Amino acid sequence: MLPRLVPVTDIKRKAMEIISSLQQNQEPLVITQHGREAAVLMDVTSYRMQERKLALLEGIIRGQQALAEGRTRSHEDVMARTAKWA
Repeated sequence: MLPRLVPVTDIKRKAMEIISSLQQNQEPLVITQHGREAAVLMDVTSYRMQERKLALLEGIIRGQQALAEGRTRSHEDVMARTAKWA
């Protein structure tokens, strides 16, 4: 599904209506300026969810890099190290 395009002048004129729509639909809007894409506007809930997903993906990538570089530990080693914290 393509995002809805909204000219920046509509944001200025209809800000409350657009924010209300964002909160209800939770679909980001692409703001255009002079007919070109300039920014993205989204509701806070969707933004926070996107940030959590991005952090998770970055963690997975770091894990894959560590695995590829041989920076791993055995299950027994990890259990022994964490037992010291208890």
